[in-house]
Amino acid sequence: MTGGYSLIGDIGGTNARFALVRPNSVRLEQIRVLPVREHENLDAAAHHYLREIQLEVADISAACFAFAGPVHLEHIKLTNSHWAFSKDQMREQLGVETLKLVNDFTAMALSIPYLAKENLVQVGGGPVQDSLPKLAIGPGTGLGTAGLVRASCGWIPLAAEGGHVDFAATTPLEIQILQKLTERFGRVSVERILSGQGLVNLYQCHCELQGQAPIHRLPKEITGAALSGQDPMAAATLGHFCEILGRVAGNAALTLGALGGVYIVGGIIPRFVEFFRQSGFRAAFEDKGRMKVLMEQIPVQVVVEPHPGLIGAAAALSNSEV
Repeated sequence: MTGGYSLIGDIGGTNARFALVRPNSVRLEQIRVLPVREHENLDAAAHHYLREIQLEVADISAACFAFAGPVHLEHIKLTNSHWAFSKDQMREQLGVETLKLVNDFTAMALSIPYLAKENLVQVGGGPVQDSLPKLAIGPGTGLGTAGLVRASCGWIPLAAEGGHVDFAATTPLEIQILQKLTERFGRVSVERILSGQGLVNLYQCHCELQGQAPIHRLPKEITGAALSGQDPMAAATLGHFCEILGRVAGNAALTLGALGGVYIVGGIIPRFVEFFRQSGFRAAFEDKGRMKVLMEQIPVQVVVEPHPGLIGAAAALSNSEV
């Protein structure tokens, strides 16, 4: 392999995904996934990747990495791993002229214009309006949010921390759940429910309110039991999880004015798309009183593209607004 490449990374707490792109392209080449725990820091993992694909460091002119956490400081500490570094140090270690760091949901938002139609599953709403504002939202380790708006210079991402807004209970059951979570956490943000651990929190509340002992301890156990059709409590919890996500996504869409569509990303919902489509998500999303007619027109897309973070990081390299 010869020629100028850019190094792209989507860094999570467990895995670091790397790829190459040509200048001004988002077409991913040589995708690899490396365990974070097996490498001392980002530069060590990046050099391991380059050796694995038999590429010299001199062939890399630029790099962009997406990860959870703030990116505006000189010294970076990844939220969910032991990796830490300074921007100048990392630029020197990698030997690149250009180094960009973006929040993981900024990358998710930037990927939206480049997602193939076959990697999108629409859940209600009207046709997609390409030029109007868009919202990326999704539960994973936390609840991520980001906006995307079109300007004369191209697409501008709007970094946000929507996972940390207050959880707003809307039913008697949710008032009881909010009371129980308040006893545990004090203030209750929506990601206390809409995340992997949040799903466990919600399940435990459902069990306690029904006078049952929790059987499952991990998010994957709850989703597996729900999808099997043999555990009514797990199924009710997962359905409620989708319903709450519908209300939160609808609130965020109204706040942003995301008439161009809402894109559900992250590591949870794409694993059970059909259950999600049949859940109360869409009804809750549209249930906005006098704004219901408007909400009915907003398309919601579940993103099943396996590497949206890498695509968004590639897009960030050529985006002057990032």
